[in-house]
Amino acid sequence: MKTLRRLFVAMITSLTVLGLVPAAAQAAPATRYDGVLPNGATWIADVPATWNGTLLLYSHGYNPTPVNPPTNSPNPATAEALLARGYALAGSSYSRPGWVADTAAQDGLDTLQAVTGIIGKPRRAIALGTSFGGMITGQLAERAGRQLDGAVATCGMMGAGIDLHNYQLDGSHAIAQLLLAGQQVPLVRFTGPAEAAATSVRMIAALDLAQASPAGRARLALITALFQEPAWVAGQPKPAPGDVDAQVTGQYQNLRAIMPFILLGRSDMERSAGGNPSWNKGVNYWRQLAESGRLGQVAQLYGRAGADLSADLNLLTRTANVTADPAALSWMQRTSTLTGRLAMPVLTMHTTDDGLLPVQHEEEYAEDVRGSGSGALLRQAYTEHAGHCTFTTAELVAAVLTMDQRIETGRWDGLADPRRLQTRAEALDLGPAAFVAFRPAEFLGDR
Repeated sequence: MKTLRRLFVAMITSLTVLGLVPAAAQAAPATRYDGVLPNGATWIADVPATWNGTLLLYSHGYNPTPVNPPTNSPNPATAEALLARGYALAGSSYSRPGWVADTAAQDGLDTLQAVTGIIGKPRRAIALGTSFGGMITGQLAERAGRQLDGAVATCGMMGAGIDLHNYQLDGSHAIAQLLLAGQQVPLVRFTGPAEAAATSVRMIAALDLAQASPAGRARLALITALFQEPAWVAGQPKPAPGDVDAQVTGQYQNLRAIMPFILLGRSDMERSAGGNPSWNKGVNYWRQLAESGRLGQVAQLYGRAGADLSADLNLLTRTANVTADPAALSWMQRTSTLTGRLAMPVLTMHTTDDGLLPVQHEEEYAEDVRGSGSGALLRQAYTEHAGHCTFTTAELVAAVLTMDQRIETGRWDGLADPRRLQTRAEALDLGPAAFVAFRPAEFLGDR
């Protein structure tokens, strides 16, 4: 129980730092409104005295804590900057904490209706979301019709729920088979958070032990490739392109930090879904490694250690036998997916080196949007930072202003070009920005 408590406290502390757990906006003077929706979700709205007519409907990140406050901005500094520029901010708590994809989008639309019933119809309304709320923003961009005019999804779970848990299962499977061989290691269908926490403790210990030997580090390179972990760790220098040892160390550190989030989050998701919605039966791990873009790095470390990469990949492929529970999979398909069929312009923004929701989510989203025939409505932007949702205030405000202009003009006209975004951000006098041209690698969760 003490171990579970420590893991839970560490997870909540980190989530709060990352902006995933809601925090109340503290910003420039504005009129505060609040209310309660019929399903119990609460909402807040801040309207500046010099409202410019645009309302931002905010969807917050994943919140596993019992405390479930409403929030209407990514963080206080961004709220203050947006209010100072005349934007009204609204957002809900969702109907409950945890994996609440079944109601979150509708909670947002109901919040929009409640707020506009008080302040009047906005000139335009823009959805804005963070992390899990990025996926919810993606859902709103498909479902909201004329209620919204555009959407900005930041550091979003744009690969959506099923694919998220599929690639995480691949990585957990590799830890169990390569670092905890012969042991009974639950990977899915957790009995509750205590079992998930115990599995996390065992996996972290195995990662630490592997880091101490050449063969272990080779296997860590394979495992972190399946998790799509970046090499750059927030607060540390970015590893040089040719420094394989520094890259693998960074990948290990990123994975070690998020392991409790992954497994405790899976336990919570399974509780909401009523079972396990992910699978790896039939997955070819040769193909997964090849598509990760890390084959060269992994092969180099295996060769250096005298380890057999072919044997390990064959083992992973042969022992992959997890199947999804049909009812849980159906629930996730109904509640936690994105079709890519857009009803409005969408701008996504992601950091280049995100350890919790890797930037490769954006590759999958772009593929889905193109496949739906909505490619002309989507633009994607990237900022050169390590960490999850580690955007600067200037970057977030620039993204909102860019979407506002896109709605105003009806055309992209290069508005989301990284140089245009950087110029706009620098002109705000809100601190630094780091927009870059970037192309993510293949997303591994797409079955």
